[in-house]
Amino acid sequence: MGRWRITLAYDGTDFAGWQVQRGARPPSPRTVQGTLEAALGRLADGARVSVVAAGRTDTGVHALGQVASFTLAREMTAHDLQRALNALLPADVRVLEVGPAPPDFHARTSAQSKLYRYELDSGPVQLPTRRRLAGHVPWVLDQPAVRAAAELYRGRHDFASLASAGGSARTTVRTVLRSEALFANGTLIYEVEADGFLRRMVRSLVGGLIAVGRGTLAIDDLRRALLARDRRAWPPPADARGLTLVRVAYPSSPM
Repeated sequence: MGRWRITLAYDGTDFAGWQVQRGARPPSPRTVQGTLEAALGRLADGARVSVVAAGRTDTGVHALGQVASFTLAREMTAHDLQRALNALLPADVRVLEVGPAPPDFHARTSAQSKLYRYELDSGPVQLPTRRRLAGHVPWVLDQPAVRAAAELYRGRHDFASLASAGGSARTTVRTVLRSEALFANGTLIYEVEADGFLRRMVRSLVGGLIAVGRGTLAIDDLRRALLARDRRAWPPPADARGLTLVRVAYPSSPM
């Protein structure tokens, strides 16, 4: 029985998120987890291989550095496992790295931090080639205000105001290690790294940036909304399509 850790990239557009939706009415929604488990099942002679991911990305969310862990009852080299999986997986999912993991390694609970990137195009018209990769707003955003709002998120806070229904987190307190807003040719590129994220938290953070950048909320209004610990006080989340899980960090050296 081999314990494995893999790094995945995927285009989330045509997936109903990462997590398999157990008990869903047929046909089952297409998920990244289900697709990966089906491929691994073929390598395990039909036995079910349970896969855990570092982040349970939502419908439409992409990944460049998703990490997953599983146990496979078949002797293979890392090189052969990577080649076999990429031969079995569809074109919108690829295994970038494969390596052995210690028995107690868990892709989610062993993670030290996660880095997400959100791309948001602004202006009256979005290029069609960008529609799968970036969110869009028709307004011109106030760049200094957006940067100030991004700085507000840094540090340890109770993010209850950003928590979406259906989350299972025991606490809504998180530490944001990095929160940076850059602009390039009318596109907002927002990167945020934290020790953990609530369900739809990054999209809600971006929703706050949009509200301040558009001028519907002042920085002090956003600060009060954060302190309110009430989801009704916070702006709506941004679209999923602009969000990418970039990297997951672990206490040991990266694979």
